[in-house]
Amino acid sequence: MNKTKVMISGECQKVRQKVVKWPCGVCSKGVGRNSLQCTYCQKWVHKKCSGIEGSMLKVAKSFICRGCMNPVTSAGHSSVDIGASAKLELVDKFCCLGDMLSVDGDADAAVEVRIRIGWNKFRQLVPLLTNKDVSLIMRGRLYSSCVHTSVLHGSETRPVRKENVVALQRAEMRMVRWMCGIKLKVRLPSKGLRERLDIDDIALVLQQNRLRWYGHVLRKDDDWVKKCMEYEVEGSGPRGRQKRTWKEVVQEDYKTRKLTKRMLWIVVSGERC
Repeated sequence: MNKTKVMISGECQKVRQKVVKWPCGVCSKGVGRNSLQCTYCQKWVHKKCSGIEGSMLKVAKSFICRGCMNPVTSAGHSSVDIGASAKLELVDKFCCLGDMLSVDGDADAAVEVRIRIGWNKFRQLVPLLTNKDVSLIMRGRLYSSCVHTSVLHGSETRPVRKENVVALQRAEMRMVRWMCGIKLKVRLPSKGLRERLDIDDIALVLQQNRLRWYGHVLRKDDDWVKKCMEYEVEGSGPRGRQKRTWKEVVQEDYKTRKLTKRMLWIVVSGERC
């Protein structure tokens, strides 16, 4: 049981860095006049977080907040009691099959981990990737087969943002300049350096991997993968624009390439997915 951990998906599960004087017992934000005190944990709770409709005076003496009634979904807890004197650690991210899953559902933690793994793999191959006796084309092939694959492991299902793609491109260009023996002071375009090694931009490879996986999913029968992709969560979300989902990222990919769903049966290179 020591290795078993629990992660509850949702924005409210993240530990908030901002400390307030009177935090809400459910959402951890500061409370004001329109609040109610829990009789169990003695914490003040917003009326909107309490779930009470109408007057709060009627239930003030016996009110118990959602955090005390259901401690698994309450913010600020570090463990979950499952009975039989056993507790599981509550975490905001964990590694599963080489991929980092976070409580927010975004790809920031996963991209950061994969970049670190890519640098470790690159440093192991530095004697070959920087050897002048090896041609640049062979170095590029070795880089694509060993470093690219380790950095983009599991990237087909990540809802990446522009910041994540920029981080991947920066890490790649540092490696490319190291392999070519060209410092940053030498003003050479990144496209020209990649052409020397005969490698593609990592953003392009990432996009091809997503479209290839999306083509596989479209050709599948009604199994759990396709159902998860088309599943819509019921209920109201937080204020502001919602985070981009993986499906929205893929739709943006084939719009930029001017593809249709029927054309996704064929890879960009002309081969079958």
